[in-house]
Amino acid sequence: MAYAAATTNATNTITAAAADSNATVAIKVGNVDVVSGAAATWAEGENTVTITVTNGSETKTYTVTVTKS
Repeated sequence: MAYAAATTNATNTITAAAADSNATVAIKVGNVDVVSGAAATWAEGENTVTITVTNGSETKTYTVTVTKS
């Protein structure tokens, strides 16, 4: 699944949570790991955020293109 969002320097916190408490969530901005609820460093223009949710043997990956203006 792919999504898009926009940001500025004032909005740099990424939060992702799974609906199932047994699942784990991994967040990357480009190739940099980011902890859910922590600040991300945005480059000018488009940034690719990958959110991977794993629950047992199932894994789903979501991609968000965040554009910093």
